[in-house]
Amino acid sequence: MSQTLQDGGLTQSQVQAARELAGWNELPESQSAGPIRVLLRQFSSFLVLILIVAAAVALALGELIDAATIGLVVILNAVLGFVQEWKAETALTALRKLLSPQAMVLRDGQEQLVAARDIVPGDILVLAPGAKIAADAVLVRVADLRVDESILTGESVPVAKSQDEDKRQVYAGTSVTSGRAEAQVTATASRTEFGKIAHLTGSVGAKTTNLQSKLGQLARQLGLAALLVAAGVAGLGIVLGRDLTEMVMTGLSLSVAMVPEGLPAVVTITLALGATAMVRQNALARRLQAVETLGAASVICTDKTGTLTENKMTATRIWTFDQSYEVTGTGYDPAGHIEADGKRVRAADDPILLAVLNTGLHCSHARLVPAGKTWTMVGAPTEGALVTLAYKGWCPLPTERGVLAEIPFSSDRKRMSVLYQSPDGTQILTKGAPEQILEICTQILSHDGPLDLTPARRQSISDAYATMAADGLRVIALASRRAPDHVIEEEELVFLGLVGLIDPPRAEVRQAIASAQSAGIRIVMITGDSPITAGAIAKQLSLQVTRHLTGAELEELDDQALRTLLNEGVLFARTRPEQKMRIVAALQAENQIVAMTGDGVNDAPALKQADIGVSMGVRGTDVARDASDLVLLDDNFATIVHAIGEGRRQFANVQKFVRYLLSSNAGEVIALVVNIAVGGPLVFLATQILWMNLVTDGVTAVALGLEKAEPDQMNHPPRRKETAILGVGGIVTIILLGTYTGLSSLWIFFQLLDQGVELARTTAFTAMVVFEKVSVFAFRSLRLSNFRVGWFSNPFLLIALVVTIGAQMMAVYWPPLQVLLRTVPIGVAEWQWIGLFALPILIVPEILKMIWPNVQRT
Repeated sequence: MSQTLQDGGLTQSQVQAARELAGWNELPESQSAGPIRVLLRQFSSFLVLILIVAAAVALALGELIDAATIGLVVILNAVLGFVQEWKAETALTALRKLLSPQAMVLRDGQEQLVAARDIVPGDILVLAPGAKIAADAVLVRVADLRVDESILTGESVPVAKSQDEDKRQVYAGTSVTSGRAEAQVTATASRTEFGKIAHLTGSVGAKTTNLQSKLGQLARQLGLAALLVAAGVAGLGIVLGRDLTEMVMTGLSLSVAMVPEGLPAVVTITLALGATAMVRQNALARRLQAVETLGAASVICTDKTGTLTENKMTATRIWTFDQSYEVTGTGYDPAGHIEADGKRVRAADDPILLAVLNTGLHCSHARLVPAGKTWTMVGAPTEGALVTLAYKGWCPLPTERGVLAEIPFSSDRKRMSVLYQSPDGTQILTKGAPEQILEICTQILSHDGPLDLTPARRQSISDAYATMAADGLRVIALASRRAPDHVIEEEELVFLGLVGLIDPPRAEVRQAIASAQSAGIRIVMITGDSPITAGAIAKQLSLQVTRHLTGAELEELDDQALRTLLNEGVLFARTRPEQKMRIVAALQAENQIVAMTGDGVNDAPALKQADIGVSMGVRGTDVARDASDLVLLDDNFATIVHAIGEGRRQFANVQKFVRYLLSSNAGEVIALVVNIAVGGPLVFLATQILWMNLVTDGVTAVALGLEKAEPDQMNHPPRRKETAILGVGGIVTIILLGTYTGLSSLWIFFQLLDQGVELARTTAFTAMVVFEKVSVFAFRSLRLSNFRVGWFSNPFLLIALVVTIGAQMMAVYWPPLQVLLRTVPIGVAEWQWIGLFALPILIVPEILKMIWPNVQRT
């Protein structure tokens, strides 16, 4: 929609008419945040569905206690998952409320501040430094306007705007860094460029995490095995003439024994506790499985601007005819200094440095504003960097603005000049691109005074400029001369020097990348910035880059060529949102688990495509946060490495307690099957099996899920995508341990059968509980002995063992539980049998783990 521009802007009636056609200026909110959908997600697991069916069967057979117990587990799992995921959703809502954008518009002849959602096509936006542009618009009046479009393009340098055909469009979501303009809105909401990329993000379907996939696969296998074994054994018993009701109950007992009822709750509790721990480290997991998936990441694709870098231009180098200087400190904090030949230098000690700093300070519209212990910069990033540089060099600060006249920067001239009234007289101060400054200079300042700008001296300036540019620096040249006639003319200036600026890497990122690489994780930079600048940042961060590839070059590659190229140390620059998605998809096609970090709307589609998207909570856009699985609340890239460690710990612990639960269940199943085969009475009742699986095993498994990270976990490469939760080694362990515990408890059962089936069953039941508690030490690490991990390093596990053994004592000796579980008291002799058979479960795994590393080294 377009309207004829009126000096006074739209009237209220025109605004209302436009809104009826175009709607509100806001993107459709994600539907995934509703509480009902979050709750229903908790019942989608196949294991949970098995539990629901088992509860229904128990209810149909009149086993109310069994049905109620299983139902309680299902409800507990759903509540825990819902609470954690809903907390994440509401935290994101709070983040959005912190950023309720407003816009200045011209309506009814007056400037008005309105909510950004109120903007309609045809509105006149009034743009000033610091303003966030609320909609796509075309400039109708403009003065020295520069816009930060990094949120859309990844380009770190502000873009100059004018009324030229190719430079008059401004976009929603971008920010004004300098100048002033009025712009007529041409598109709002989903019709903006911002909205189109958001739509591209929405086109990526819902994804399933690697852990969800593996748990689903395990659940299907267990469910099928439980049905087959239960039906087979029940059928065998009926054929052999056993009682029909007894065999149906035996079949139910077997199915209950084979399915680890506590597994969904234990997984949920473990992931929830891990997610809570990550919030304390400023990482918000929007899905419980998110952190675990990051732990499996084999590749991290990362944006540059605002993610690896501070998104704050910083002067790092100064060149003059006689001297080169290095500058410390980053961002707009004046903490830092200038040094030459390793010694600190101040403006008062060096007249040429003073001239450079003075020009950068006064030929500017930027200013620094102290805000407590921090500083805020108002103005263009480049000018802010030069003002900060003047502060670092202790340049005298003016008490009032001494600018008398100005020739503003333009994209054609690429320079800016001011007429400045200094204590020593009137001066012309100029800054801009080196080529444009050199063409108006006739001399160069040296310690011997101004020298003629001979071809050789011009070449030395060009060489210094080329060196800085090759290092990825944005180079600004500065010049000045006296103006006793108070006339500002850009001619016959004295060249002062060059200043190199860059958007520097965040201080913590280098170490974070080194840690990720030592853990076998590749880092691939994908940015919208120039390849030279991106390459310089990569070099500073020690990223192994052998080739730069631009978006235009990427377009010429087919998918196979791209996949081949990704095996090299490639850096992608000048990329568009759909190209970022393509790179992520190509890595996934190579069976990689891909994490993608970013903060802008240009990163959102790739965040959604990746196995795990990691967005920035402070600088990130709503679109990026909604597309991500993990939100960094402090925008700290180093937090990702902590999350990787937490994710690896979570998956290792899931493996541990899955194997622990299944080995426990295997012992119960083997005891039941062998018992039926030999024709003995039931060794375990269904209620006793539920007690073992839910009460004693469940509590212990949760404590096992709280195991700390193993000492060497970040020294190993990421697990392969196809790595199973069990694997061959896990299955062998489960069979061996299950066979031992099952036959041991059955042997005890038959040894005591002559003294009464109740005593024999209670002792076998108690023996199985003790065996399962002792076996937990074998699963605290799948590779390291408890002497390496520390026998007492997990206090939660020790508490769980005391609680569960105490609960079993109550089950044996407390009358209410005796009635519920059909047990009788046992004596000292029975406890001695239990202890004797439990001892090998503690000793043998320790010996094997200590021998295994020596076997591997031979």
